[in-house]
Amino acid sequence: MGKLTLTTFLSLDGVLQAPGGPQEDTSGGFAYGGWVAPYVDEGMLEFVTEVFGRAGAFLLGRRTYDIFAGYWPRQTDPSDPIASPLNTLPKYVASTTLKDPEWAGTTVIDGENLQAEVVRAKDATEGELQVHGSGQLAQYLLARDLVDEFNLLIFPVFLGAGRRLFPTGGLPTACELLDSRTTPAGTAIHTYRPTGRAAFGQIGD
Repeated sequence: MGKLTLTTFLSLDGVLQAPGGPQEDTSGGFAYGGWVAPYVDEGMLEFVTEVFGRAGAFLLGRRTYDIFAGYWPRQTDPSDPIASPLNTLPKYVASTTLKDPEWAGTTVIDGENLQAEVVRAKDATEGELQVHGSGQLAQYLLARDLVDEFNLLIFPVFLGAGRRLFPTGGLPTACELLDSRTTPAGTAIHTYRPTGRAAFGQIGD
């Protein structure tokens, strides 16, 4: 049985929309795509490589899957630390519309039975069942306590617009910090494990 991990790029104000490029996701009139590009450095790439090295399978939302499927199958170097696991390990995509995926190793999970299918996929995975990006899927999983660990890469920029990972109305959840580091470009990388519902009290009591 594996564990489900989530890796997400965030701005300082919690935006996860379109980190990779201007046309990645313009929904809602979002005009700031590609905000991660100025901060890519060796420290960030080292961490991402470590994460992919622990992968046993991938669970992706439809938009992220389409972005990945449009690029990674063409990267055929078997020594590439990101392309190799993405192209050879099982991939699950949550979608009610994708019927015939062309990327080898892809299984479509019916969104109507998503929670049960995710649990089955995790049980079938050795290592990490990894979610990358996939904002709507990530929110679904967090709201149902299905994420075992999450990696937040927080970049030194705030945007003032865009979809956020933690929306208003989410479950108050306490977390344990497992690891923390900072890259030369100023990106703060934190790994957390949810520990249950958040506790509340009065400071000084």
